[in-house]
Amino acid sequence: MGKPTGFMEFERKSTPYRDPKDRLESWNEFYEPLTEEELQQQGARCMDCGIPFCQTGSEIDNKSLGCPVYNLIPEWNDLVYRGKWKEALQRLHKTNNFPEFTGRVCPAPCEGSCVLGIIEPPVAIKSIEQAIVDKGFEEGWVVAEPPKKRTGKTVGIVGSGPAGLAAAAQLNKAGHKVTVYERADRIGGLLTYGIPNMKLDKSIVKRRVDLLAEEGVEFITNTEIGTDIPAQDLKEKHDALVLCGGATRPRDLPIDGRDLDGIHFAMDFLHADTKSLLDSDHEDEKFISAKDKNVIVIGGGDTGTDCVSTSMRHGCKNLTQFEILPKPPDERADENPWPQWPNVYKVDYGQEEAASIFGDDPRQYQVMTKKFVGDGNGNVKELHTVQIEWVTDDNGRKSPKEIEGTEKVWKADLVLLAMGFLGPENPVLEQLNVERDGRSNAKAEHEEYDTSVEGVFAAGDMRRGQSLVVWAINEGRGAARECDRWLMGSTELP
Repeated sequence: MGKPTGFMEFERKSTPYRDPKDRLESWNEFYEPLTEEELQQQGARCMDCGIPFCQTGSEIDNKSLGCPVYNLIPEWNDLVYRGKWKEALQRLHKTNNFPEFTGRVCPAPCEGSCVLGIIEPPVAIKSIEQAIVDKGFEEGWVVAEPPKKRTGKTVGIVGSGPAGLAAAAQLNKAGHKVTVYERADRIGGLLTYGIPNMKLDKSIVKRRVDLLAEEGVEFITNTEIGTDIPAQDLKEKHDALVLCGGATRPRDLPIDGRDLDGIHFAMDFLHADTKSLLDSDHEDEKFISAKDKNVIVIGGGDTGTDCVSTSMRHGCKNLTQFEILPKPPDERADENPWPQWPNVYKVDYGQEEAASIFGDDPRQYQVMTKKFVGDGNGNVKELHTVQIEWVTDDNGRKSPKEIEGTEKVWKADLVLLAMGFLGPENPVLEQLNVERDGRSNAKAEHEEYDTSVEGVFAAGDMRRGQSLVVWAINEGRGAARECDRWLMGSTELP
């Protein structure tokens, strides 16, 4: 703690975004970096709070408390305040392999658990994290560090998202020969094809992937395990496997008219858009365009927001986003106390962009879609909805109840389903006979990660279900530790 009175002297200031109308003109990242002086002041706001809940990395009632990778937040806040940026980077990399990713896309559960946040806006932890690692790359401090010796063991990793990359980085550091298999044409998983470029520039992903390759990690693209290579053959080829294939089965909406053209899963929309952008700057037109269309996004969360923002850049005619849950309160509710993640109303970057053009937040709350209607030529033309209220039964379970007289018809030329994911796809787990849990995920205990099959580990969304990038990094690191222990009898990985 460099300045005991910093939290009283300086107001919170997080990384600002460029003007929404300006940033809609390009696919470039929308962040405007803070100055070093501003960042030092933000670091000075970090208190000597005794117990830094920001870095606890725990869960209560399935809600995150603090940083899942246990970032040493007060330490690098203090180092930034003192101008010791290189030391801050070293502390940051001790717990997080990819702070340039989390500093951009993580919702920052650390800030939700900040002690200062009880009475004042929390410390701008996420902004400081991003600034530290960005400065590290700018100054040339982030360099490849290949292991000094090899163990002779080989590990195959299925999936190159944040869990797979974190596992690869750690296992390679331990000296194993690591090969990462990815079915897409580029490495990165959802970091590349699930998150739009304006939120996470793909050159930043490639920069880190290139570093891992320089350190000795082998990447194989355009190869789907379970199809191009039988999973059992892969197991026989390597001493151990780590499954990080994600939870990529989208939740569908099987109502009347679902088979009409113009209704797409969110990830199909986002993947095609980013691939076209990277391949040809959209000139190949191999993407699902929202231009001049009435767009309905069904579902909230980060994926829904990304669909909103992408549609806005295409030049949609109109846009509405449906949320089935009630609008969150402006302040924490009694049942959502600190240090839980605050479930409060906020306008994210996509909604801000839509409001700048159409005049208001595009979200409609407590809306249930009843059916899709076509134009007679197989294309979606409209959808029919009804307002709902949430009622609690005698067992305390909440369920939606339709409100009579609230039916409504909406114009729709493009409907994007962003309602979350149901679990992993099946081929790899089926071919290896990996036991599943009740939600169809690979069954493996957190912090242990070993599946029912000897030498096969699972991590990230494939094990825990749909979650955050920072939890995927936590699990990839943990699975690497336990895989290393299984291979060598002991481990020095954290």
